[in-house]
Amino acid sequence: MTKLIQYISTNGDVEIGIVTDLKFIRSLTEKHTMLTLATQAMEKETPIETLALSLASDAQLNYQDLLDNNRVLAPIHHPDPAHLMVSGTGLTHLGSADTRAAMHAKPDQLTDSMKMFQMGIKGGKPIKGEVGVQPEWFYKGDGDCIVAPESNLVSPDFALDGSEEPEIAGIYIISKNRIPCRIGFCLGNEFSDHETEQQNYLYLAHSKLRPCALGPELLLGELPKSILGNSRLLRYESDQKISGNEPTVIWEKQFLSGEDNMSHTISNLETHHFKYKNFLRPGDIHVHFFGTATLSYGDGIRTQSGDIFEIQSDIFGRPLRNTLVLPSQSTVTPSVKSL
Repeated sequence: MTKLIQYISTNGDVEIGIVTDLKFIRSLTEKHTMLTLATQAMEKETPIETLALSLASDAQLNYQDLLDNNRVLAPIHHPDPAHLMVSGTGLTHLGSADTRAAMHAKPDQLTDSMKMFQMGIKGGKPIKGEVGVQPEWFYKGDGDCIVAPESNLVSPDFALDGSEEPEIAGIYIISKNRIPCRIGFCLGNEFSDHETEQQNYLYLAHSKLRPCALGPELLLGELPKSILGNSRLLRYESDQKISGNEPTVIWEKQFLSGEDNMSHTISNLETHHFKYKNFLRPGDIHVHFFGTATLSYGDGIRTQSGDIFEIQSDIFGRPLRNTLVLPSQSTVTPSVKSL
């Protein structure tokens, strides 16, 4: 399985590297971002994996050094963030309805979440050539909401909660013929405000308008049918950080993804996202989260500023790590002016 990263070169350019193992990456003989490489692959009608491998150089870079110096970027970006859309689907994984239903449970009533989940169980995996039931869908933001590995996830001052959602995200580019082309898959932290959502299910849209993290590695080709990962929340207690000690793991849980562990196929989720013509603007990038069934919030954990989210799966190589930051003071929302 070929995996790519985006990183900042010594001269400040964004470049692509091919992951050779957990220690090294190989640079390319041509300067490319993921966007320009994908665009060239479309124009040449060549698989992006074939193109990337054909451009591999013999030069190796130390992977850990890139991470330690914050030179590893999210695996996709657009120079104009308005042309990158981040969205997602929920209630797509086996067991994913339990936590959601518990947030909105009513005595002796089947919640809307459970109804949606059961619809997916019955019709989320259609036979080839047919379209299955549509999933829940949400908008998360544009390219400005994406955070790189090892960077801070800053929760807005008005948020009631900021917690992780370990997921797989699909990365797509729209061709000049308005055809969505999948570039690859990556780990993601679809960071959300679950307490706001818990107040009322109609606040779900608000709870999703938060930053998210991607990367570090973009997996090319098809997504494995079963993916095992690990999600951890780490916290510095008292003087651990001052003394140079490692933070304490306060919560840890395995998560499962891939179609064997989902109530929908990836194809069905893609079909229902890209059926909208306004999502087929040539040259646009789409990042689409596929959902999760594992949340620390569902286990009663409440995050604090300085907590570290770590999401890892061997299939995706290096873990995705980000630190939660809560603003120390409220920001002033600009008032609307009449023109």
